Amino acid sequence: MSNALRAVRGMNDLLPAEAPLWARFESIVRAWLKSYGYREMRTPILEHTGLFKRAIGEVTDIVEKEMYTFVDELNGESLTLRPEGTASCVRAAIEHNLLFDGGKRLWYAGPMFRHERPQKGRYRQFHQVGIEALGFAGPDLDIELLLMTARLWKLLGMAEHIRLEINTLGGAESRARHRQKLIAYFEARQDQLDEDAKRRLHSNPLRILDSKNPAMQALVEAAPKLMDELDEAAIAHFEAVKRGLEEAGIPYTVNPRLVRGLDYYNLTVFEWVTDKLGSQGTVCAGGRYDGLVAQMGGKPAPACGFAMGVERLLVMMAELGLAPEPDAPDVYIVNVGEAAGRFALMAAESLRDGGLDVVLHGGGGSFKSQMKKADASGARFAAIIGDDEAAAGEVAVKPLRGEGEQRRVALADAVLMIRGSGNGKRETGNG
Repeated sequence: MSNALRAVRGMNDLLPAEAPLWARFESIVRAWLKSYGYREMRTPILEHTGLFKRAIGEVTDIVEKEMYTFVDELNGESLTLRPEGTASCVRAAIEHNLLFDGGKRLWYAGPMFRHERPQKGRYRQFHQVGIEALGFAGPDLDIELLLMTARLWKLLGMAEHIRLEINTLGGAESRARHRQKLIAYFEARQDQLDEDAKRRLHSNPLRILDSKNPAMQALVEAAPKLMDELDEAAIAHFEAVKRGLEEAGIPYTVNPRLVRGLDYYNLTVFEWVTDKLGSQGTVCAGGRYDGLVAQMGGKPAPACGFAMGVERLLVMMAELGLAPEPDAPDVYIVNVGEAAGRFALMAAESLRDGGLDVVLHGGGGSFKSQMKKADASGARFAAIIGDDEAAAGEVAVKPLRGEGEQRRVALADAVLMIRGSGNGKRETGNG
């Protein structure tokens, strides 16, 4: 049996070849969120277990089967690696009284943890980008969330591969009436229920509607519809959301079986789904959760938000050919000789001062082997330094891509030569 150390199953390393795709995604997302006035917040990855039981609901797949929970041996507290971001975000908003002067548009990004069977785009440590609009009532924020996400798919170049499904869960009274009818309906047909449905029958019957068991589909399809129990306010809210989507030209499908896996949702719920990821087709989901802030001990405040799975979106981007080219330096410095090695260190810093990305060859080696590595790096230019060049304070600049002759120039002129070539040219500073 091998003793080789490996990463925990379902918790993956991000390797250098994959990093440019993550960086491109994160850059687009940051600019997109800024354009809608959302501000970043960061919460701990470890929280008290009671937070998630209280917010998500004890009779949910996440709390019952998926959370990484353990007892802190130092003080006996039960702690959990966060399985989602909304509960932590709302906890922080309450704890720090963020809503004292009105609503807040917040966003977060980072790792989440669920003990699931690892699949393509679905891992035990996974990453989400989420937003929470706290303190805003009315369907206009629901519509904005959907317009936001539709814009992001365009920015990422995948709009034609993602479609929108929406539903409404109504208010508490509507759901209570529907709950009783569901229990009566499924109780009369217990012999047709699978074990999961029987377990949920009295604790969370709404989740039975989300069953993926093929043998349950006809039974679920004929179950009482929540839509039939909605009051006038919930209907008006949902109609306003649909009207806003239609006016914006955003196609959607009403899916009456869309209930979401968390207990805190009410009114509008939605999922953006794709056919590009097999069974893991949901790439972004959310909705309204007006009761959660009060449920967690804060002053009552309306709220809505969503979260998207980063890995799933990156898999899509890669498969659609939207991944950027690997990062490559502007210059690779080849140096042969003791004096050349010392001068190369200074030359590399000087070129970086000029706004260029520079890789300085390390570890020695022949001129030929270093030139092979320079070419393999993808750099636009090689800056060649021998002891003669070092003594003269010069470098030999050789184009590695496209036309051009090797030229030996003063170090200060090398920056101008490379930047003026149109290859590797970039502004300095933060702009």
